[in-house]
Amino acid sequence: MGWEKIIGGNLRRFRQARGMTQEGLAAEVHLDVRQIGRIERGQSFPSIGLLVHLSEILCVQPGQFFEREP
Repeated sequence: MGWEKIIGGNLRRFRQARGMTQEGLAAEVHLDVRQIGRIERGQSFPSIGLLVHLSEILCVQPGQFFEREP
C-alpha cells in the first residue's frame, strides 16, 4: 500500500474519531471539501505543512498519519 493510501486512511479515521465531517474539516483548514476527499482516498498527497495543521485540528501527532494499521 502506498503512502497516499496510508495517510488518507488515517486522516479519515482520525476525522471520524473526532466526529467531524469532511465539510467541517475542510472549513477548518481552508480547503475545498473535494481536496479532503481526494486525500482520504489516496488520490492526493498533502504537504507537510498541511499534515501539521491537520494534526493540530485532529489532536494527533503528525507522525501518526504514517502509521500502518495492524
